[in-house]
Amino acid sequence: MVYTFNPTEDPRWAEFVQRHPRASVFHTPGWLEALRRTYGYEPIVYTTSPPRAELTNGLVFCRVRSWLTGNRVVSLPFSDHCEALVDKAEDLDCLLESLEREAKSDGWKYFEMRPVSPLVANRAGFGTDQVFHFHKIDLRPQLSELFRSFAKTGCQQKIRRAERMQLTYEEGRSELLLKKFYSLLLKTRRRQHLPPQPMEWFYNLMYCLGEKLKIRVVSKDNVPVASLLTLAHRESIVDKYGCSDERFHNLGGIPLIFWKTIQEAKDLGLSEFDLGRSDRDAHALIRFKEGWHATRSTLTYYRCPPCPAERPDGWKMRMAKRVFTRLPDPVLATAGKLLYRHIG
Repeated sequence: MVYTFNPTEDPRWAEFVQRHPRASVFHTPGWLEALRRTYGYEPIVYTTSPPRAELTNGLVFCRVRSWLTGNRVVSLPFSDHCEALVDKAEDLDCLLESLEREAKSDGWKYFEMRPVSPLVANRAGFGTDQVFHFHKIDLRPQLSELFRSFAKTGCQQKIRRAERMQLTYEEGRSELLLKKFYSLLLKTRRRQHLPPQPMEWFYNLMYCLGEKLKIRVVSKDNVPVASLLTLAHRESIVDKYGCSDERFHNLGGIPLIFWKTIQEAKDLGLSEFDLGRSDRDAHALIRFKEGWHATRSTLTYYRCPPCPAERPDGWKMRMAKRVFTRLPDPVLATAGKLLYRHIG
């Protein structure tokens, strides 16, 4: 028997996520509530545990309803990964079969999973959708040992250069820091020919995640040059959003902000730094992550039913990027506010 409940309202979910060894910040009620408030997504958990019984498993999804991109069920939107918190193979089979039936009966376009652990592609009608590289830094060695393991040119020398240039570092959750972060995010997304996520999303993340979220900013003479928004859960810290002003890349602000984050994580006794996913052809980003002695693994997203081998809308994204490049900043930000709810 499969049961469902709202994880932002049922207190069992927060307790289950806190104790399950494979749970991440993306499973937490705070992340799910921020998705609901910003984009209107409906969070839902599927489990074999009866109502009011202690949870022994759970698959968390968001129901995404869009007139533009179709109605679907995703685990989870805007999350690099979301592990299935199910320990028994027979329970996972039961939950996936139930989801497949629901998708067909309710007319969902598809449902998608983004697990860290490989999922058998033909299980319950699944097919591989997208494949990424996934990097983590093991923070358990001594801090001095970690520093020596970093790339000398790409990391060590740039950290020392940033210190010589007297870049300043600040962290917290203030509105001023958020504005500094967002100004750099807008520059970065423009370089990538994409609109920024809406400011409302970051306000909601700050409110819903509280101390799990931190904004870090490095500046030169009071001018922000690099910023990182990190999330924390149990023994892991996550690099969720990074941005910078490319005019100051030679100062070493980005390596400095990573080094400050690692130092703080060590002080807190955290054991891993999750650097998130990378497109497999993002060679510069992959080199940067591996310069920090990060281990690489494969992150596979799955769909049921499988998507076509060739994505028919790739040309649309290429055309959209050309348009985004020409938009002034206020219009680009508005485009992000209008579009992101449809692409989670």
